[in-house]
Amino acid sequence: MPERESRTILLVDSSASILFYLAMLLKRLDYSVVTARSAEDALRLMDSVVPSLILTELSLPRMSGIQFLEQLKKSGRLKTIPAIVLTSDRDPATKDACTRLGCAAYLAKPAEPDVLYRTLQTVSESVPRMNIRLSASLQVIVGDGSVTGGARRTERATAISEGGLFIRTLYPQPRNALTPLQISISDRTIKAKAIVLYTYALGEGAFKEPGMGMKFVELSDTDRTLIRDYIREQLTGDITPQESGTAQ
Repeated sequence: MPERESRTILLVDSSASILFYLAMLLKRLDYSVVTARSAEDALRLMDSVVPSLILTELSLPRMSGIQFLEQLKKSGRLKTIPAIVLTSDRDPATKDACTRLGCAAYLAKPAEPDVLYRTLQTVSESVPRMNIRLSASLQVIVGDGSVTGGARRTERATAISEGGLFIRTLYPQPRNALTPLQISISDRTIKAKAIVLYTYALGEGAFKEPGMGMKFVELSDTDRTLIRDYIREQLTGDITPQESGTAQ
């Protein structure tokens, strides 16, 4: 599939640890990131950098997040930038005020990575992805030795999501082929069936590797949860706002 244009997100939050955590997470999700500790800093930064979207807390020093949204709405140059609120504020009246000011989405902290990603995609992409796609190196047994399932062989998945995976192989199945898979994740074996959506020869595709992109058509809820937990752990296992409190 064609590689998408990189999006730049402006993060606005007074907490250094939250900025560190979100910036690391979003970079791992293939976004470019700029940060600001206050609304005033964010407005000054946007004199030279115009982000694709803004992700802001409401509890900010001096100028509040609501006032920041008001400033964005008044600006002919900035009012078209989608603004997403990510806040600890649970007051429904505050959410209503943000909606009236045109915020594209309102999320409560802490937002799960998949919820945050889905929201960012919905706001910024004409054809949004609904699932995080993680770069990986996972052993996959393709086929089951039957005529319909194809010859059984061991390959590597180099990307995985809740919806499917990319398998690096010189011998892809035909497009639309229904193929049994056994995927090894965290000492567990996931059994699934998937169809081939597209194939790449050597030198093709965004990463120039041969293989096939596949969509899960049979996957148990338990195994889907295992994949989701694996992706979350890979993205955030070594970063939390509490652990990164000294980062600047």
